[in-house]
Amino acid sequence: MSESNTVTRQPGVLTAPLGTRALAGVLGGLAGGIVFGMMMAMMGLLPMLASMVGSSSAFVGFALHLMISVAIGLGLTLLFGNWLLTGYGRGALVGLGYGAIWWVLGPLLMMPLMLGMPLFTLDTTALLSLMGHLIYGAILGLTAVRVMQGRHE
Repeated sequence: MSESNTVTRQPGVLTAPLGTRALAGVLGGLAGGIVFGMMMAMMGLLPMLASMVGSSSAFVGFALHLMISVAIGLGLTLLFGNWLLTGYGRGALVGLGYGAIWWVLGPLLMMPLMLGMPLFTLDTTALLSLMGHLIYGAILGLTAVRVMQGRHE
């Protein structure tokens, strides 16, 4: 194995190569996104998500959701993976926090701005969305740690 593919560990730091961190973000984003997307489908929220791109199709909403999930997953692993995703416990906690941040940024801020809706509306749908974002984040963090550690054990 070439040295560029080797994960090394220092106290509190993991030095996974860029490609491994990217794979971790894609797989973690997809894993969390699929679970969260199924929850959104059960709540009937996918057409509302699709409306951000001028559609009312649940399929389009699910596809858009997965693309966003992967992009958000890549953001975590590429920027912070080596410092924040150094073990499963930490990965789960970081994922929960990251999911909560994206709950505020996504459905409470950016989506309402794009759809002309009131900002920071806290209702039952928003609280269910928080639950989905927390589950997404935990799955993202745990999957990313597994990919980054598991590819080189």
